Amino acid sequence: MAFKMGLLGRKLGMTQVFHEDGTALGCTVLSLGPCVVTGQRTPSKHGYAAVQLGFEETPARLVRRSESGYSKKVGLEKTPRVLQEVRLEPGDEAKYEVGKVLKAAEVFKSGDVVDAVGVSKGKGFQGVVKRHKMKAFVATHGTHEFFRHGGSIGCRLTPGRVHQGKRMGGHMGDRNYTASDLVIVKVLEDKDVVIVKGAVPGGRNGLVLLKGSTKNVRKYIVPRPMKEAESKNPMKASKKGTTSK
Repeated sequence: MAFKMGLLGRKLGMTQVFHEDGTALGCTVLSLGPCVVTGQRTPSKHGYAAVQLGFEETPARLVRRSESGYSKKVGLEKTPRVLQEVRLEPGDEAKYEVGKVLKAAEVFKSGDVVDAVGVSKGKGFQGVVKRHKMKAFVATHGTHEFFRHGGSIGCRLTPGRVHQGKRMGGHMGDRNYTASDLVIVKVLEDKDVVIVKGAVPGGRNGLVLLKGSTKNVRKYIVPRPMKEAESKNPMKASKKGTTSK
């Protein structure tokens, strides 16, 4: 597992990218950076290698004394709203000096395999049918007030308790999720926008951390062309300009 550089950004939404053969590819549009390096973590001092990134600017009326003092200590004029560490391989942290501003085109390029970390959409309290995809009860004659219940959860005298991790109703969504092995389709350098193949966790304007994939995988972006199979039915031969005899 190799750690690679990443950037913080916002999810703008989803779109489609069309290939030359007319096929469409579902993609997610991300606005990444610019991010400023606010700190370094070295193996000799901290036990691991990483860089701390700052994203967006905190309004002056919301800046706390501790945050303002930390920004002045590292030599920043503005206080970042979001601080996030990105793990790196030992020695790679020296490439990113404190105060350096990173943009999307400097970190990513088309064809890179990346991981997207974000917070999924909150669904509130949900039952077992929606939360765990359980089957609902029959809705025919004789069923009363028991259409979407979870059913029995107990285990009688032995063990006399509910097993830990039992699938029941509860809070759904609003959790950190990682969409792994995504492919960067296009990088718009002038707009700091990255178009990624597939879906990314979270809703629009949600905070996203896009970083290089920890796996060594290769994925194609353009789908392979499929040849149309010739029909052996003589009745369909007339459609190609020939008649069956």
